[in-house]
Amino acid sequence: MVVAVAVIAARDLFSAAMLFAIYSLLSAALFVLLDAGDVALTEAAVGAGISTILILAVLTLARRYEHPVKALNWPALGVVTVTGACLIWAVSDLPEFGAADNPVQTHVAPYYVEQTYNDMGIPNMVAAVLASYRSIDTFGEVIVIFTAGLGVFALLAVAPRRRRRDPGESPAREDRSETSR
Repeated sequence: MVVAVAVIAARDLFSAAMLFAIYSLLSAALFVLLDAGDVALTEAAVGAGISTILILAVLTLARRYEHPVKALNWPALGVVTVTGACLIWAVSDLPEFGAADNPVQTHVAPYYVEQTYNDMGIPNMVAAVLASYRSIDTFGEVIVIFTAGLGVFALLAVAPRRRRRDPGESPAREDRSETSR
């Protein structure tokens, strides 16, 4: 939570990008603690890795510091408020976290525990679930990561354009090759 607030408060966009990468790594660590290794790996690769590279590539084309906005964006505030209210309403309908009578504990998990070795012949239950029962989902995650990597490569392969100078900036060394001819 502290890192998320720091990302929002940062006006230096490079610092915000680095804080965002830290937030993604902390999220990946949380997923590891929750025994969701595949989700942790995806978060580390996409959230901390590819997204950070993409943000840094965009920062080569943008100014380093964010200019403060003078007025409040009411439509954006309305969308965020309505979305937050919908998320809170949706969460209120979820079963209690970790309760023994949750559907996942009474239907799916016992089947995996009892039948994984018989169905797959693989002693590691997590590997069997990811490689067989959830193979389409895992393949989808691989496609998402591959597509994101191709997108980052395509963006980084384009040579950056020179930024135009702001009127308030001091003039840098000018290229005199055109004028000397």
